[in-house]
Amino acid sequence: MPKTKNGSLPMVRKPQAAGIHPTTEEIALRAYHIYLERGDAPGDALEDWTRAERELQQESGKLRRKPGPKLVAA
Repeated sequence: MPKTKNGSLPMVRKPQAAGIHPTTEEIALRAYHIYLERGDAPGDALEDWTRAERELQQESGKLRRKPGPKLVAA
């Protein structure tokens, strides 16, 4: 995985709104981070993928729109 200009790994972008499923790229990047967390050790790629997908879906479920200001009729 290529590194960014500043030498750090790219970050997983969280889905913008609840109910939106993570993209394939978001899942792949999170799965890659899981692999790195394991110390680049071989593992089960399918398990990494499903864990990444599950984590991102849980994150998107936590994101909720904050209610806007109440409008008062004049």
